[in-house]
Amino acid sequence: MSSLDDRDVGVAAAPGSSSAGLGVGAAAAAVEAVAGVAAMQDEVGMRRDGPEPDTDEPPKKRVKIPEGESGKLEERLYSVLCCTVCLDLPKASVYQCTNGHLMCAGCFIHLLADSRLKEEQATCPNCRCEISKNLCCRNLAVEKAISELPTECTFCQKQFPRSSLERHQKEECQDRVTQCKYKRIGCPWKGPFHELPAHEGECSHPSKTGTELMGILGEMDQNHRRDMQLYNSIFSLLCYEKIGFTEVQFRPYRTDDFITRLYYETPRFTVLNQTWVLKARVNDSERNPNLSCKRTLSFQLILKSKVNSALECSFLLLKGPYDDVRIKPVIHHHAFSNDANETDYVPLPISDSVECNKLLAAKNINLRLFIFQVQK
Repeated sequence: MSSLDDRDVGVAAAPGSSSAGLGVGAAAAAVEAVAGVAAMQDEVGMRRDGPEPDTDEPPKKRVKIPEGESGKLEERLYSVLCCTVCLDLPKASVYQCTNGHLMCAGCFIHLLADSRLKEEQATCPNCRCEISKNLCCRNLAVEKAISELPTECTFCQKQFPRSSLERHQKEECQDRVTQCKYKRIGCPWKGPFHELPAHEGECSHPSKTGTELMGILGEMDQNHRRDMQLYNSIFSLLCYEKIGFTEVQFRPYRTDDFITRLYYETPRFTVLNQTWVLKARVNDSERNPNLSCKRTLSFQLILKSKVNSALECSFLLLKGPYDDVRIKPVIHHHAFSNDANETDYVPLPISDSVECNKLLAAKNINLRLFIFQVQK
């Protein structure tokens, strides 16, 4: 295979290979002939393209290629970078299987949770290769590329990069929905931010009488009182003499019934000099929880020790120190005895099915249990 340098060498070497016959004069004539051909080509080019452009002018922009059937670049990237499960652009983390197929964080966790419920190995929906938290990794390049793609503001319908959209919609957009500063005293107004000054100048709530405001504030106090009741209950429990807590780890198991069901159970642990076990079930032991989009977990506390008298306790479950699941504290009460050593199943107070899928996708569920013994 000959390169450009080889051809140049060949041209230069040709006169030398027959220099004995041609002589210096023939070589000079050949050089003049080549120069004449180059001049003729330049003259033809000038007649075709017009006068020679000014060298001081900036270079011309590349001619825009019609989009045609291929569509805009953003649309083509959308189809390339979208999640293979929900076919939407990921909003946060992007995971990929060993063959490079992309999944958004929500779909990835949902696939792992489904595999746990069906007792199957999770697979990529595209290539059917095995997926897990150890086999799959985040694709940071795709995450950064998606963050630079334009998207439309839901309020003003203008285009912004995805990375700056949240800040624009919360702080900068003049059409973002906002509330009147007098909402604390009952003003229900909501509207575009650019209309806020005009509304606040005409708002009637500042001129309401004290009697009218007391009725509005009474409803707000009821909501605040419910929140404070929970925290005051927790503070009261912290004053008890006997308090115990431990880290508990729920492990997945299957029932021995004809239709196997997934349930969770902890190893035996000791708190307040008593032996306990925690059990949990999915969707209250629904027959096929994998067919339901709504996922819940409920748990019960079981006393394994024998007691001489009733053991009245309060208990609550919180998230573990290394988990990111959101759990709202709820206090439960039960009087344990040898005949009533199990509590009823109570809901694990997670916010939604997404949080439940996070727990199901994990190999084990790690939570923190507090038990307070009521003194008589």
